Parts: sequence; structure tokens; C-alpha cells
Amino acid sequence: MQPEDNKVPLLSDQDSDEDVAYDSGEKVHILGINEPDDEASLGVVPPFSWKKLWLFTGPGFLMSIAFLDPGNLEGDLQAGAIAGYSLLWLLMWATAMGLLVQLLAARLGVATGKHLAELCSEEYPTWDRMVLWVMAELALVGADIQEVIGSVIAIKILSNGALPLWAGVLITASDCFIFLFLENYGVRKLEAFFAVLIATMAVSFAWMVGETKPSGTELLHGVSVPKLSSKTIKQAVGVVGCIIMPHNVFLHSALVQSREIDRNKKGQVQEALNYYSIESTAALIISFIINLFVTTVFAKAFYDTEIATGIGLGNAGQYLEEKYGGGLLPTLYIWAIGLLVAGQSSTITGTYAGQFIMGGFLKLKLKKWVRALITRSCAIIPTIIVALVFDSSEAALDTLNEWLNVLQSFQIPFALIPLLCLVSKEQIMGAFRIGHVLKTVAWIVAALVIVINGYLLLNFFSSEVSGQMFTSIVSAFTGANLAFIIYLVSRGFSLFDTP
Repeated sequence: MQPEDNKVPLLSDQDSDEDVAYDSGEKVHILGINEPDDEASLGVVPPFSWKKLWLFTGPGFLMSIAFLDPGNLEGDLQAGAIAGYSLLWLLMWATAMGLLVQLLAARLGVATGKHLAELCSEEYPTWDRMVLWVMAELALVGADIQEVIGSVIAIKILSNGALPLWAGVLITASDCFIFLFLENYGVRKLEAFFAVLIATMAVSFAWMVGETKPSGTELLHGVSVPKLSSKTIKQAVGVVGCIIMPHNVFLHSALVQSREIDRNKKGQVQEALNYYSIESTAALIISFIINLFVTTVFAKAFYDTEIATGIGLGNAGQYLEEKYGGGLLPTLYIWAIGLLVAGQSSTITGTYAGQFIMGGFLKLKLKKWVRALITRSCAIIPTIIVALVFDSSEAALDTLNEWLNVLQSFQIPFALIPLLCLVSKEQIMGAFRIGHVLKTVAWIVAALVIVINGYLLLNFFSSEVSGQMFTSIVSAFTGANLAFIIYLVSRGFSLFDTP
């Protein structure tokens, strides 16, 4: 009989009628992992292999796109313009917190063979499941609208204003077909495409660093010395608040299933977790560097200036152009290229996440193009309305972006809490459930993120709404949010308690 601590959830043989993240023919075959291996079957992890690491590399980079979406870029530029270099240390630690959450999502997907949406659908009662699904879809639509807006702002800049926002939305909608086209050629081609997009962002924002020449000494000081003042608390909260995207947690738990492993062999599962940890860490280090580029550029250019508080995605490139001139490659267009790539890449991964969320929660056996079309329509239709209403008003777009940040903040607990409950339970994870120390750290991080986003909500409502109306809205909103969070935590632990 197999020892208790070597048990792995036997979820690899799924019913063929069920919707799965990847069919067996779509998965990447890992040389050696799928071959008979006595050591692996006994729970011994095979030796490290650079070739295997390369084959496992990909899902982490798709996941990292959410750390580079237009919402994050706007948070970076505002942190740099208003707080200078002083919040770089917080950006680093916020990225580390995001990495922890994403590694837990990957752990869930690898150990169980099912992604977060599937497990929520199976383990939670109907009412809870439907609420979690609605919250996940709202989070996805909110994030998608922000990402599309970032793309269309870039298109408007690159077209010298010839194309209105609504036309940019229609152009951006084509990313759905790009995604479907690339997916037909296999997951590795899709991952390579995203690697090119990330490299494009890195080159664009690195070029801007070269143009503005931020202080290396101040950069190192900002990264290594924690500093926070009352004047920069809003930017600090924003830096942490925009790191964890609810739909990205669902996405990463599904992406890791694109590699074919034998989940009945503990050694192979642990090996996969090791490689995914390495590649996810590398991906988020790169995303941190890109975010660092953006923050330092705007810290150098606009910190302690009169226009610092008025900079957003729409006017950032123009301000840079006015300060540093055109040159061989105008800074305005370099910024627009980076913003366009950030927006397009994040909308495509949003389409990907939407397929997994819909398929997992609703157990719908739809063709991929149908699910992709539904997912894109949910974001494109409201975004076209937004573009028609706010086409000539950058201030209105900034206000809309703030409301969408509120929506994201509200949704975060509904992805984090189920993840932590599921990954902590032996009935779900077998030998790969997280230990007490990691569980404690994870819950502290989750609580910190939820509290910080709660502060964002209160701060936003206090500035947008006043008087009796403010009191009523905040009381009802906060009460309902806290009540359901407490319910989710208690329900999660009661559902998975050991008999």
C-alpha cells in the first residue's frame, strides 16, 4: 500500500464529457516525464534538467502579462510622478506577494489536474458557486475594459488622433481572432507570441529609460530603503492593490495543465512544481523590471512638478514628448507602442482566462471560438458604449478607470479565499497541500491585500460621494463585502474539514 504522505489526488483520468483546460493532444509532452520512471513513482524527484525547464517555460510568462496591463502602467507612472523613487521597495514586495499567490494557483492546478474554476464548481454549493462565477466574470469584464481602453488610447496616439476611441475598440476586438489563430498552432506558439510582446514592452520602456536617464543611485535607494509618507499613501495603496488580478488566479491554475505529467507519481508532480516555480519567478522578475522602468521614467521626469498629479495614460506620452523632444524615435510613439502591446497582450490573456472561467464554473461544452466570442463581447460591447460617451474627455476616462479599480478591489477576496481554502486541504491536494507556515504567510498576505483594497474603496467613496449618501453607500457596501468574505472563509473551512 502506498504511504499516506505519498498520496496524490487521482484526478488525471477525467470524464471525457467534462470540459477540461487542455485536451491530451494539446498538451506539451515533456521528454522523460511521461516515460516509466521507478524513482519518480517512489516519490523521488528526477535531477534538474535545463531542457525540461525550457519545456516547462511558458505559463508563467502568460500569467505575468496581468502584472503589465495598462492599469499597472498607470499605477506605475502615477507612483513615479507623485512619489518619485520612494515606492520602488513597495513595488518589489508587492510583486513578491503576487508571486506567492500565483505559485499557489499553479500548485493547485498541477496537484489536482483541475483549475480553480472547476474546483469551485465541484466543491462549493450551487448558490456559492454562482456568486463566485458572477464575481469572477465581473472582475474579468472590468479588467478587460481597462485593457481595451489602454489599447485604444495607444491607437489614437499612433494614428495622430485620426481614429476615435470607438474605432480603436473595434480594432482591438480583433485580438480575439489573433488568439484563436495562434491557438490552432499549439500552446508553444501562443507562448512564443507572448514572449515577443513582453520583449517589445521591455525594449520600449527601456528606450524611455535611456532617453530620460533616471538616477541609478536614487533607484537603488528606493528599492532597498522602505519609505512611506502621508502624501504618498494613496499611490502606495494603488501599487499593492493593482498587483493581484482575480482573473489571473483562475488563469494560472489552468495554464499549468498544458504540460503532460503523470499525477499518480509524486516525483513527477513535485518536479513540475519546481520548474513552474522557477519560470514563474523569472517571469515576474522581468515584469518587475519593466514596471520599474516606467516608475523611474516618470519619477525622473515629473516628480515634484506642478503637473505630477494630472498625468494619466492618455496624456503621459505627450508630456514626455514636450519635456524630452522628438528625437530619432519620438518618445510619444515609443510610449504608445509600449501601451498598445500591454493592452493587446492583456486583453488576449483575458480572453483566455474567460474561457476557463466560463467552462469551469458552468461546465459548458462549447467550441473555443464560441467561448472566445462570448468573452470578448462581454467586454467590447460596454467598452464601445464607454468610448462613445467619453471619447473627448480624458478626465472622464480617468474617473471611469478609478471606478473599474473599485470593481477589481471588490472582487479580489472572491478569488483569493477559495484558492487558499482549497490549497490548504488534504482532501483536495493530497500530499501537496501547503504546510502550516506557508498557509499562515499566505493568509497574512491575503488579509493585507484585502485590507489595502478595502482602504482603496473607502478612500474612493469618500472623495466621490459626500454627506448622508456617502455614509449609506459605504456602510452597505462595506457590510455586504465583509459579510460575504467572512461567510466564504467559514464556509470554505467547514466544507473541507477532515471527517
